[in-house]
Amino acid sequence: MYGIIPVMNSQVKKNKVFIGLSGGVDSAVSAALLQKAGYDVTGVFIKVWQPDWIECNWKEERREAMRVAAHLGIPFITLDLEKEYKEGVIDYMLAEYKAGRTPNPDVMCNREVKFGAFWRWAKSQGADYIATGHYARIVNHSLFAGKDKNKDQSYFLWTLNQDDLAHILFPIGHLEKPEVRKLARKFKLPNADKKDSQGLCFMGKINIKDFLAHYLKAEPGNVLNEDGEIIGKHQGALFFTIGERHGFMITKKTPDDDRYYVIDKDMEQNTITVSDRKSERHNSMEKKVRLGKVNWVIGSVWENSEVKLQARSRYRQLLENIKIVSVNISEITAEFERYQDALTPGQSLVIYKGEECVGGGIIVE
Repeated sequence: MYGIIPVMNSQVKKNKVFIGLSGGVDSAVSAALLQKAGYDVTGVFIKVWQPDWIECNWKEERREAMRVAAHLGIPFITLDLEKEYKEGVIDYMLAEYKAGRTPNPDVMCNREVKFGAFWRWAKSQGADYIATGHYARIVNHSLFAGKDKNKDQSYFLWTLNQDDLAHILFPIGHLEKPEVRKLARKFKLPNADKKDSQGLCFMGKINIKDFLAHYLKAEPGNVLNEDGEIIGKHQGALFFTIGERHGFMITKKTPDDDRYYVIDKDMEQNTITVSDRKSERHNSMEKKVRLGKVNWVIGSVWENSEVKLQARSRYRQLLENIKIVSVNISEITAEFERYQDALTPGQSLVIYKGEECVGGGIIVE
């Protein structure tokens, strides 16, 4: 079965694994499975940056992680990666929003922190592997979707390569969430019934627009229809993403208007353009998409026109057939078989070959 961690031979030296313990049930069960398989396991709580003006429960999460480590009888370490998180995730996110793009901080957190800085530190401590509670599978140094389609996190892991996958373990990738909960109770883990966390820690109880407004200057602007007419107002173009339906005010509308959604924005003019979906000419439906910062997990597949590829531009979106039509250094142009709605610059487009995640890139246009 894909993704099952190999059981160590008791006659050979135990491989040393540092596992990221977040305080949640997924990483806790992962640690227990590694221990059962015979690995030398150390639990690591990764402390990331958070602003001092937002209440964050990282101390509570750390206590939960410590309780898990104590229950399993494994060493526990707190690793401070605030600097790496601030520079690699937060600063990147703010710069992207300022430029009018909508970034995906989870992808950057995986690349820069969990499988970047964490691995470099773990390797310096003598680790053979690092592990996390991600729902994804590694087979022969290739990346596959997790068995649980509702929890699959391969979308956020497209920046990894074969060198990365050689020292990463995903112990629960072959399991579905109910099975993970069942194992947590079987192992009598202290957080077996803890609810899943939502979103990034630094966000706390504040929404993304309030967070951005604290760091980026925004001015009110006009909402335009597809003919360029002013039909409303907004609080700042940088706050909006393509496809968004909320946060702006329509002041000029007719009784039979449907709900409007964003199809374009102009950062220089500080305007957003919206559609009511009744227009047959609205320009948010596209087939072609240009990607930058492209990464192939296992070599390049674009040259083989016989390879059937699929892709998604949003987490949990259904996979759609796609083909690579041109390549230019680290950029590619891909074409979907069907028209796509709300392909958003700054977001990740992740490419699959069946259940295998073969790579991806950042949507440029």
